[in-house]
Amino acid sequence: MIHPDYNSSSSLKSFLEKNGLAMQKKFGQNFLINQNARKRLIDELDIKENTTVWEVGPGLGAMTEEILNRGAKLTAFEIDRGFAEQINSFFAKYSESGNFILIQGDFLKTWKSHFLKNGLADRFFGNLPYNVAATMIADMISQGIRFEKSVVTVQKEVGQRMCAEPGSKDYSSFSVLCTWAYDIKPLMDLSGGNFWPKPNVDSRAMVMTKKKDWPCCENPELFQKMVRTLFASRRKTIKNNLSSLLSNTDLINQVLDLSKINPQARAEELALEQLLLLSDNCSKVKAKS
Repeated sequence: MIHPDYNSSSSLKSFLEKNGLAMQKKFGQNFLINQNARKRLIDELDIKENTTVWEVGPGLGAMTEEILNRGAKLTAFEIDRGFAEQINSFFAKYSESGNFILIQGDFLKTWKSHFLKNGLADRFFGNLPYNVAATMIADMISQGIRFEKSVVTVQKEVGQRMCAEPGSKDYSSFSVLCTWAYDIKPLMDLSGGNFWPKPNVDSRAMVMTKKKDWPCCENPELFQKMVRTLFASRRKTIKNNLSSLLSNTDLINQVLDLSKINPQARAEELALEQLLLLSDNCSKVKAKS
């Protein structure tokens, strides 16, 4: 089956109408119609022959085609049943050769079972739905899942949060989680005109490279719980927020003293290294108490 011209909004629109399909806002569907941008994204993914890739939200397969043409073994996750049927037709020859698997359904509900059955891919890729992009990324990191390299396109504000610095308005528990697991850098910004339908917000492509010394803390579960706690009440001091993790004021003061952290400091002031040290000292003090 011949796919539409991925660079033409009119061709895409005509194809959808002809096949009784429609863009669904609830799935955050937008096609990247800028061919040069698509190539740059895939170039950054650094695919070699037989590199394994997970792609989220392939749509009608503009990126899928490029990834497969470079020799990858690709698993695509598509929530839209109509799009999934078209993609299966477009890339049937790759399915027959074992280089393409399509999983239809919500990625957040299907990725874990696929991982348990088939293991983790080398690469992660996707123009992620704006409304759940942060949830997708955080869900995998929190469960210890990291890819050697990921290239994701997200709403610009989400991209800013992913690599925000301490003290900035965008710095959050999500920033800490992302920079804990990955070295992160922005690749390029994409205005709404690069997509069809044109979104009302700008996008940012982000490159995530797995850190070698992760998790770099004694108790990853405690670290994540501590970070969520500290940022959930941003206006409270570190000392006040630690009361839900440590049983009494003496233990809290001991941890803060060991960590050389001002008791009146707030979560958004602390760099990743300070938070990791704070977590390790919480773990040590809890073990002795």
